[in-house]
Amino acid sequence: MEPIIQWLGGLLAYLALAIVLYGVWRGTQRQVGRTTGHAGSWLRSPWFYLASSAFFFGVGYFAWIPLPWNVSPQTRAWMLGLGSLLYFPGMAFVLAGRLALGKYYFVSTGLGAQLFAGHQLVTGGPYAIVRHPMYCGLILASFGSLLIFSTWTTLLFVCFAPLIMTRAFREEKVPAAEFGEQWRDYCRRVPMFVPRFKPSAKDG
Repeated sequence: MEPIIQWLGGLLAYLALAIVLYGVWRGTQRQVGRTTGHAGSWLRSPWFYLASSAFFFGVGYFAWIPLPWNVSPQTRAWMLGLGSLLYFPGMAFVLAGRLALGKYYFVSTGLGAQLFAGHQLVTGGPYAIVRHPMYCGLILASFGSLLIFSTWTTLLFVCFAPLIMTRAFREEKVPAAEFGEQWRDYCRRVPMFVPRFKPSAKDG
């Protein structure tokens, strides 16, 4: 069972990566809108994507070494089960967020973010649950990947979780400036990372 789970996990990761990269490529063809931070020109440079991809794939490849965990078969089965419950829904949430954004998807960095000309605020689909479904999905998937694959690479993914949350806070400056009251109303209704499981007073 373990090889099948790992094979499916790897396949899903590559599928998600392909869909995200296609969205990035399509975004570079669109007219620039509001930008914040110091990364505006980087986000449209092919050299930026080549360098960052080479770095992350290089680190991932050379750190793909099993962690020195000696666990019983029963414990390993529990790890695979819990990891699957985190990883696969997490990756599904990433894909749902990416597809919900559609033509408005674009990449950002910890240094800045960018909208398109005529950008519209997306509040449907997974964005009606949390404001950053792709980041929530990545965080869940990173913990799940650690339990499924148990390599130094997946441990690094978990360590990146705080950086993802920091990036989300930086990114929110862009829609706040662009959409004003519409964005503030959205923030009042929808939490940043943790879903609400009971209706707000406004919803009755």
